[in-house]
Amino acid sequence: MTEQNIPPAETSPSEQAGRFARAREKQSMAILEDYVEMIGDLIALHGEARVADIAERMGVAHPTATKAVARLKREGLATSRPYRGVFLTEQGEELANWVRARHRTVVDLLVAVGVPRDTAEADAEGIEHHVSRRTLNAFEAFLAGE
Repeated sequence: MTEQNIPPAETSPSEQAGRFARAREKQSMAILEDYVEMIGDLIALHGEARVADIAERMGVAHPTATKAVARLKREGLATSRPYRGVFLTEQGEELANWVRARHRTVVDLLVAVGVPRDTAEADAEGIEHHVSRRTLNAFEAFLAGE
């Protein structure tokens, strides 16, 4: 085993476990955020978001989208009506707006440091969910020239 494969001595097992747990939690939240953002986009385009449309746009099977919508409903982020689509609650709309703004900030920063816009858009999909509020504030300050 090489030195680069050995964790730093100052990192305790519980610290490492905590970091991995936070990363898993962020990944789980990222999925919710993607669905909330997509539902908001579909509502803006069509007045509602049908599960079939959500599944198609997210590139997942219909049952996967149905499970995600059920989770959004449990979390208080969405509602649905029989024979109608899925709608965001006020809390869901706030989250969708926050996710869009965060995405724009990450894209704008990547473009500002020379990343082509299409690449920045693709890369932001992964980065945006793992950026802390503190880091996002730093990005915003940089973009504002502060």
